[in-house]
Amino acid sequence: MKAVCQGIDLSDAVLKVVKACATRTTVPVMECIKISAKNDGITLTATDGEIAIQKKISAEILEEGEVCVPGKYFADFIKKLEGVEIVLSATNKKMEIKYADSQTSMQILSADDFPKVDTDIKDNSFKIKTEDLKNIISATSFCCASDDSRPILKGCQFVISGSALCVTALDGFRLATANTAVLEATADMEFVCPARTLNEIEKMLPDAEEVTEVFIQKGMILVAVESTVLTSRLFGGDFIKKENIIPKSFTTCVTVDKALLKSSIERAAILVRNDRNSLIIMDISQGKVEISSNSDIGNVNEPVKAEVEGKDIKIAMNSKFISEAINALDDEIAELSFNSNVQPFICQNKDKKQVLYLILPVRTANNA
Repeated sequence: MKAVCQGIDLSDAVLKVVKACATRTTVPVMECIKISAKNDGITLTATDGEIAIQKKISAEILEEGEVCVPGKYFADFIKKLEGVEIVLSATNKKMEIKYADSQTSMQILSADDFPKVDTDIKDNSFKIKTEDLKNIISATSFCCASDDSRPILKGCQFVISGSALCVTALDGFRLATANTAVLEATADMEFVCPARTLNEIEKMLPDAEEVTEVFIQKGMILVAVESTVLTSRLFGGDFIKKENIIPKSFTTCVTVDKALLKSSIERAAILVRNDRNSLIIMDISQGKVEISSNSDIGNVNEPVKAEVEGKDIKIAMNSKFISEAINALDDEIAELSFNSNVQPFICQNKDKKQVLYLILPVRTANNA
């Protein structure tokens, strides 16, 4: 294999695909990026068995061929060569990287051992405004579980019915659900996509006002943006029904300025950030929400003006969960709804109700 390309193009491609390289594996080729030189370009591919990212760049191909290079080392090296022309040439065991008046060699593996990446995924699809897809991912994916005890909770559930899309995520302590519209769908569908995959999709989507088409087929998802193609496995199994979790009515409703509440919560969280539950207390009474926290370092007690309807309530919660939920809202006014100090409560925009966050309170000695 021998090819000539621009450093900036190669660096951009490598930094995109290297995110799919395996990090903990006993199969060395899974840590590699496959480089395929053919026709008028170079195609770079990486996969860890769950997610795969492929990107093609223009290049002058002097000799066609395929090799696998150590992903992280190759990426770290190439990103230092963005301003020069690069010549890649490979023999059976080494790749020569020539740039300016210099030359470097790197060990390679055979491309024959690299897993096959299937990009022929087109049974079903839906089209959605790119901005709406980015927004719904950022509004929900942070609530997915991070441990492996219940793998399906490490993903977001997508449910498409007609032109309506509902995305739900939960980790056992909190839940996020968001609604938006799709422009077109080949069928109603339901699937659970890994949060890691969704976060990579969000990063690769452009900021321009465009439309993105998402393809689904036999437990796989594919998204293509220009010359970058991402594929990923979907999770199988039954997802928790949010209708059985979200309360239908509430005894206390609080309407409050989002910025004021967010600032107060963040200040209270500073003193408990090293505690296991990062516990803060909301003491809700007529006309105000009092935010407090207490630790060996000190204590915070701040009243925030609010409109309160219903019963007074004092409730403890994880400061990270409530802070992330409040921060994800895009209205100036937030609405919090409660039933008791041991039942889950919800947080959402006062007017735009497309996004809802549910959080379990923390049991303390006073409310156990």
